[in-house]
Amino acid sequence: MQATALVAGGSGGLGTAVVADLLVAGWRVVVPWIAERELSRLPDADGLELIRADLFEPDSAAAAASAAAGAPAAPLRAVVNLVGGFAMGGRVHETPVAEFERQVQLNLRPAYVTTQAALPHLIAAGGGAVVCVSSRSAVRPFPGAAGYVTGKAAVLALTDALAVEYAPDRIRVNAVLPNVIDTPANRAAQPGADYSSWVAPERIAAVIRFLCEDTSDSISGAHIPVYGTA
Repeated sequence: MQATALVAGGSGGLGTAVVADLLVAGWRVVVPWIAERELSRLPDADGLELIRADLFEPDSAAAAASAAAGAPAAPLRAVVNLVGGFAMGGRVHETPVAEFERQVQLNLRPAYVTTQAALPHLIAAGGGAVVCVSSRSAVRPFPGAAGYVTGKAAVLALTDALAVEYAPDRIRVNAVLPNVIDTPANRAAQPGADYSSWVAPERIAAVIRFLCEDTSDSISGAHIPVYGTA
């Protein structure tokens, strides 16, 4: 039986690689979007469905989850949380608390809201997988990004809490921790960097797909480093 994956952030630099990988593997993929410019990044492909949704808002996320679960022949069996963002700043004493809170919310709230909306559907389907994207900086911080580091560390804590709470429902929850991802946006932001040490989106996508598949059904609560050679 075909299965459905709800890919939050599926139009981003990593998201497009995840969507492509899942489609090739035969998944039905549902991608929420909020701005029309995102649509040009996604292919016109069989098995891909797009729904406009603001994943910071519970009602909107619930509508996206219901759409993902709405194909009886392809039940919702995986949720991939990719929404997030990064902003460099000063050290803590130089950073307004509003900027700190903005980074924490950006990297944590969509994962919580999207997963919360999808869980009843995963339970009804008899189980499934949730994959969250954190960052190497959650376990190896660097200065000038306390809000981002805290938000990504909170994603790991959420992963652990979900893995424990939903193990009885056969829902496994894992996180991947990339280092710098080799995307056009990151290259533009860091000209002159050693791109050969960065990890390609396609490599991360392959790990995420594995964690969505039933062949990974013995793995839950894992924090999986995907660092490239950096």
